[in-house]
Amino acid sequence: MSESPSPSLPSRQTEAPDEAALSRILQESREIRGVSLWQDAWRRLRRNRAAMASLVFLVILMLAAIFTPLLPLQSPADKDLNNRRFLPPNFDSVVMGSREGLKFEDGRLTAQLAKYQASVEQERSEILSIDDPVERAEKLDAFEKRASVEHPFNQLWNQLGPVAFTMCRIRVAIFGDWAVPSLFGTDKLGRDLLSRVFWGSRVSLVVGIVATIVSLIIGVSYGAIAGYLGGTVDAIMMRIVDMLYSIPFIFVVIFLVTFLGEDSVKKILDQYGIEQITIFYIIIGAIYWLTMSRVVRGQVLSLRHEQFVEAARTVGASPGRIIFRHVVPNTLGVVIVYLTLTIPSVMLFEAFLSFLGLGVSPPDVSLGLLLNDGVEALSIVKLFWWVVVFPGAALALTLFALNFLGDGLRDALDPKMKNRS
Repeated sequence: MSESPSPSLPSRQTEAPDEAALSRILQESREIRGVSLWQDAWRRLRRNRAAMASLVFLVILMLAAIFTPLLPLQSPADKDLNNRRFLPPNFDSVVMGSREGLKFEDGRLTAQLAKYQASVEQERSEILSIDDPVERAEKLDAFEKRASVEHPFNQLWNQLGPVAFTMCRIRVAIFGDWAVPSLFGTDKLGRDLLSRVFWGSRVSLVVGIVATIVSLIIGVSYGAIAGYLGGTVDAIMMRIVDMLYSIPFIFVVIFLVTFLGEDSVKKILDQYGIEQITIFYIIIGAIYWLTMSRVVRGQVLSLRHEQFVEAARTVGASPGRIIFRHVVPNTLGVVIVYLTLTIPSVMLFEAFLSFLGLGVSPPDVSLGLLLNDGVEALSIVKLFWWVVVFPGAALALTLFALNFLGDGLRDALDPKMKNRS
């Protein structure tokens, strides 16, 4: 019987790895980079033209709102009933402080500032020359208060804060008495509408952002605690939310705004340096946290049994640490999307309240207050279209941009769409 030939052993060359192929594979693996959710979301957001255009518009709007006191705009508060009432959009040059009623030196803001500064320095030097230290301190304190009230800026701008006051000084130093013409026309009191739209947008954005931050803090904390603890605690906390949902908040806001408008309450707030508009921001934010809490609670319910939560619990992390250091950061995608949708809702609610005369009160200005003034100025005899069109367009464009950006973020942060083209 013939023996079958034994299979030939593979040669040493076939057993040896192909070093060139391995080095090529290793090089390719080094070039591969993982893409995080945020990187992938930004990549997909950039492909959304509407969302990116909205983002650019909102960035420009925020910068314009922040630096409004630096811009060479006319006074948003100075009235000229005799010469500038209901002027249509025009390109006529404007000199700051030229209105006769202001009685500025040479009809110019810069000349009045120079005169004011000279008189202030002279009076201060006279007070400092007093020998009695007690009398000198009392007179100097009274002089400083009076000088701040009599400053020419107070006749052109209303209640400037320290930062805005400094920015207005820089604005005068750069642009002098020149101001942008009334490109948006003037209103029923002869005030420049372009500057009022800029200052109104500044207030409306502050209302939207501050109120949204308040709702974020309350809603995220409340919803995360309810979702993580679960059981009876969750049921009780959510029933409280259901009860609050049943309250008509418009009546609550009307009651609180009316209560805060009382003279005795105003005096108490003034003693603590709290402005009524600050309370107004907080009230609106305290209303909009309910939906935020439900959104966060739903996310936390789906996350509380994940492996990273169990690992944190195993190593002895406290419930508070687990909630705010591990669970809440994993809900930021949904929270950010909801924030972009909450800001326009808050701005629209503020505009509605100001339209009813319950929100921002004159001499402060907001977009809702401008729309209210515009509607009051409408007449069947003569149509002053600019007093409604420009404030309405500013509010509408802002709301559209925020909603488009929110829709884009919602699609970009959806984990189901990660790494899809």
